[in-house]
Amino acid sequence: MIKIVTDSTAGLPQAMIRENDIRVIPLYVHFGEQAFKEGIEISNEQFYERLTKAEQLPTTSQPSVGEFYEVFKDLTEAGYEVVTLTISSKLSGTWNSAMAAQEMLPGAPISVVDSLSTSAGMALMIEAALEAIATGATHQQVAALLEQIKGQVHVLFVVDTLEYLAKGGRIGNAKAWMGTVLKIKPILILQEGAIEPCEQVRSKQKALIRLQELIEERVGGQGQQARVGVVHGMAPDVAQAVKQEISARLHCREPRVAEVGPVLGTHTGPGVIGVAAYVPRGSGE
Repeated sequence: MIKIVTDSTAGLPQAMIRENDIRVIPLYVHFGEQAFKEGIEISNEQFYERLTKAEQLPTTSQPSVGEFYEVFKDLTEAGYEVVTLTISSKLSGTWNSAMAAQEMLPGAPISVVDSLSTSAGMALMIEAALEAIATGATHQQVAALLEQIKGQVHVLFVVDTLEYLAKGGRIGNAKAWMGTVLKIKPILILQEGAIEPCEQVRSKQKALIRLQELIEERVGGQGQQARVGVVHGMAPDVAQAVKQEISARLHCREPRVAEVGPVLGTHTGPGVIGVAAYVPRGSGE
């Protein structure tokens, strides 16, 4: 039997976590001297309300090696194989913590995969892993599948402002856009696990339309087979509209919609809209 271990930035639905007994290790968000475990000690609503009122922006931190070690030890001692998927190592030290914990259990059946993604991208990968597990794949086979898929997942997002990414040090090459007119809305992309600039558009509405066009371009003529996820930072109505537009545009199965939690929200700010998509190999062939 295989158990999936991931981190809280994946933003998995609680039903999916319960049904598959997925172990979710939380990252931390810090308001001054107070540290909160994402999804456990602070809700999304509480976080965004506090964010808008904070005089100083919060910071974030990864789980400790010990937190991964305890989960790995408990699962492997109970006879399980473990597949772990973490947020991109270029965005967080979480993968490093998981790898260090794995090394503390030599010979244990544990695979650790750097997703080079986060949020909806990770959720899509975990869905694929669960499907593989259901067909009897080993943990090595599931890990190999995730390594394959991570190169196929496209993640693009629109933020209201680059301020949060800049202050959090996650802005990458998009820092060149910091001096642009306020009405310009940047479209950003996760490129090999790092945040990079994609395009600038002159309004949020136009940016969202362009975001959908870019996703359609990236899945090519295989829109019907595409797996898609939509995420938002306290903008559920906008996210639902984007979901419906993408469904109509690609004719794919209905995308899952999820919220961006406190850790990613610290860096994107409220109002972010993101889309992740990939086409499973073999689809339509």
